[in-house]
Amino acid sequence: MPISSTDIDNENSSEPGPVLAGRWRPRTLRTTPSRQDRGLFGHPAGLPWMLNVEMWERFSYYGMRAILLYFITDTVARGGLGLSDNSGQVIMAAYSAAVYLLAIPGGIFADRIIGPWTSSLYGGVVIMAGHVCLSIPSVVSSWLGIVLVAVGTGFVKPNLSTIVGGLYDADDLRRDAGFQLFYMAINIGAFASPLLTGWLREHYGYHAGFVSAAIGMGLALAAFVHGRHKLSAFAFTVPNPLQGHERRRLILAAIGAAVGAVLVVAVLRGATGNLLDAISAVMLIIPVGAAIGYFSLMLRSPKVTRRERTHLRAYIPLWIGAVLFFMISEQAAGKMATFARDNTDGRIFLLGWVISPEAYQSVNPAAIIVLAPLVGWFFTRRAGRFPSTIVKFAISVLIIGLSAFLMGYGFRAWPGGSELSPWWFLAAVFVIQTVSELFLSPVGLSTTTALAPKSFASQAMSMWQLTIATGQGLAGFIIAKTEGIADSTYYYGLGAVTVAAALVLLAVAPWTQRQMADVETASGARDGAGDDGEGG
Repeated sequence: MPISSTDIDNENSSEPGPVLAGRWRPRTLRTTPSRQDRGLFGHPAGLPWMLNVEMWERFSYYGMRAILLYFITDTVARGGLGLSDNSGQVIMAAYSAAVYLLAIPGGIFADRIIGPWTSSLYGGVVIMAGHVCLSIPSVVSSWLGIVLVAVGTGFVKPNLSTIVGGLYDADDLRRDAGFQLFYMAINIGAFASPLLTGWLREHYGYHAGFVSAAIGMGLALAAFVHGRHKLSAFAFTVPNPLQGHERRRLILAAIGAAVGAVLVVAVLRGATGNLLDAISAVMLIIPVGAAIGYFSLMLRSPKVTRRERTHLRAYIPLWIGAVLFFMISEQAAGKMATFARDNTDGRIFLLGWVISPEAYQSVNPAAIIVLAPLVGWFFTRRAGRFPSTIVKFAISVLIIGLSAFLMGYGFRAWPGGSELSPWWFLAAVFVIQTVSELFLSPVGLSTTTALAPKSFASQAMSMWQLTIATGQGLAGFIIAKTEGIADSTYYYGLGAVTVAAALVLLAVAPWTQRQMADVETASGARDGAGDDGEGG
């Protein structure tokens, strides 16, 4: 429901309920029904600005990520940080896990303190500061930059899509098409940035690549601030503002969580004698503990009905399947980036081109742009029929497991040195993983929200974010513990476990489908509408 002028006039009222964050709020905001707001392509006038913001923000993030492993593992003499490949891969996995974990407090901060627009603005400023720090040739500033980008992304990630959703009322039929455009903007930015930062890294060094990421974030912030008057009042709303005692409790909880994490790292470092082992263990313990806590709370809550508990039990195997998917797919900037650099011959002989290692990270978003409409059309035609939601998850996990076997074969057949893989092999693996993603991502969040108990509906996004954080935490932990094992063996092991899990998902599919039969039809209809998440 749009916010009325009365809501705006009472923003400083002591009565509980939604308020508007005032510091950055423009004087004019749309408070009329969204159907009356028509701009580019017939969508609300604020959408083009948000597409611009998201494209440049993702350009910034994926451009930095494309060269980050190489920066961490290159020699100091060449401008890198001088860590081993294994250490760099652990850091990349822990970094990705942290980004998705921090999206949870980022969402809470927006919902309860300053609203989604202001939270995104502050997060964007922190991200830009992180890229600026990374552009400075200093070890201390580099590590600070990595931390700042992770923290800032955690505040931006859950809120930009919320702002886009707020442009449309619940009954506005343009919503799905708007999110399709938003999804395309994500992948355009994710496609272009590795190509540019890879070229800059090759010709001018790592810090030039990080400068381009900072510029991209600066352009996103400029569009974000300039276009804010085109948004709805929802973007500046604090829907569930903290009361005085709640604010103190939240601050104490945040401080306690941070101190607790540092203490656990310190204890584990003392026990293992290795800081990275300690960090990788903590980055697995936190998301797993959070997930167990969420599931336990919901299953035991008196606010959850018996039918909702049935849905929740059906969701558990889907959640585990998504964890395994992200455990493998999110290594595009880790082990697969190592393969692109050390085990792949990037020359395309007929064309005379040489593909940079970073360019392989553009394959996934390019494949999504091409394949997403085809897969979406297929799911729309098959809505309510085979494959069901659980079967889509199982197919996705099976395909991603087979891609792990392919990577194991690649590391074994082309160990590097004089034995290099042809350029098309790694590109084909990325395309296969994209097909797997398109079977899982478009239905993941919609199924999560459909199966979540009504009393916990606002926390459904956190449950989905935890699949990615847990998957990356698990990958980092395994990489840290398998330093002496060949990469081919590592991938064969992941493939075996993941394919076995896919077969289990197929085996329990009839039971799972029965538990969620009452939401399957609605979920199938949503699948054909497309994904509002991101690929890349």
